Amino acid sequence: MPNNKVATKIIFGNWKMNPLTLKEAEKLFSLVAKNVSQIKNTDKKMEIVICPPFIYLEALSKIRTSKIKLGAQDAFPGDVGAFTGEVSGEMLSGLGAKYVILGHSEKRAGGETNNEVNKKIKSALAAGLRPVLCMGEGVRDPEHNYFNFVKTELEECLNGLNKNLISKVIIAYEPIWAISSTQNRKDATPADCLEMVIFIRKILSDKFRDVAGGVRIVYGGSVNEKDAGDFLQKGGVDGLLVGKASLDAKKFVEIIKICATLNK
Repeated sequence: MPNNKVATKIIFGNWKMNPLTLKEAEKLFSLVAKNVSQIKNTDKKMEIVICPPFIYLEALSKIRTSKIKLGAQDAFPGDVGAFTGEVSGEMLSGLGAKYVILGHSEKRAGGETNNEVNKKIKSALAAGLRPVLCMGEGVRDPEHNYFNFVKTELEECLNGLNKNLISKVIIAYEPIWAISSTQNRKDATPADCLEMVIFIRKILSDKFRDVAGGVRIVYGGSVNEKDAGDFLQKGGVDGLLVGKASLDAKKFVEIIKICATLNK
């Protein structure tokens, strides 16, 4: 089993480029917040983070809720400058974000490299944000070369990172072959997840030694209210990165309830 010293579970909702209007965003966020406020065991034993499009961050930060934190979906590795269209970690922090998703498969599909993700992680940490490093293989080949792919991805993304900061990084294992937008996708199982979590923890342990146990690993890959419990119980993870299901308040709250129940 993974060497997991972390007790606090964490559930992320990645809204991606949704919803279309601020009014809809406020309605969805408020509905989730209202229902979450009624769930026990969500204060000390778990964290809930919603990552909306950055243009909604400021407005959502003004909706009063003590149980939901905000995160961003990307950040440029710099403070200010001639970078048209980019948003820095400092700016996101100023809008109320506490976390930031980096290296998502959709960004990597557009050409983002491990080196670029590495720069973003360091910049996000300098801005006081907690990076959520997304990683995962595109295929599971019979020769098991996917292990080498994940090892290279993890090592290059964390290259040069001070070991005193590694516990602030969250690893999101996101097998691309299981994502809903992938052609001919397949369902990942908790066993698939557990295998990779053990492998990732071994790499972290080799690289960061005794402090590696403080790193939280979450699962992302079309997780929903039907399989969330299995991944949390049998997948060796410390939480979930929820995509499509986070846009449905009922489904997302159900996932949070499942996590809260397991944390009793």
